[in-house]
Amino acid sequence: MANSDVNVVVLVGRLTRDSELRYTNSGTAICRFSLAVNRRKRSGDSWDTEANFFDVVLWGKQGEALQRYLEKGKQVSVSGELRQSRWEQNGQNRSRVEIVASTLQLLGGGSGGNSSGKRPEGSASGPKNEPPSRDMNGFGGDNADFSGPDDFDDDIPF
Repeated sequence: MANSDVNVVVLVGRLTRDSELRYTNSGTAICRFSLAVNRRKRSGDSWDTEANFFDVVLWGKQGEALQRYLEKGKQVSVSGELRQSRWEQNGQNRSRVEIVASTLQLLGGGSGGNSSGKRPEGSASGPKNEPPSRDMNGFGGDNADFSGPDDFDDDIPF
């Protein structure tokens, strides 16, 4: 019988802190960050928002390249798989589940305020977290001058 197990995770959320970049003894980059994902749930006659927190690991050149853009409050989309680490500490068995990201997409800006000490938009050298001009698949930005939905006509045919 063929193996039919599936281990796929897709999340969209915001970073709870700036990412952390370290290297293994062999020089492989490891970028770690925590992601908060909100879930709406019904509580009586009203809806409440519940935050769920997930640890994410991004390995290799992708983690090294994206680390500088992964700042607290930044919205990202992550897809990957769950991995469980097990170890023994002080005689007790311990475990932890992390998301090992295979792809990551930068979605939105930070949480809105400028409380982190970053330069404001329009400063002489530009914003610190300006995204790279290429997407993660290596395709160039043919739409680099595209400013968003305002470039579309309001006459939508459907």
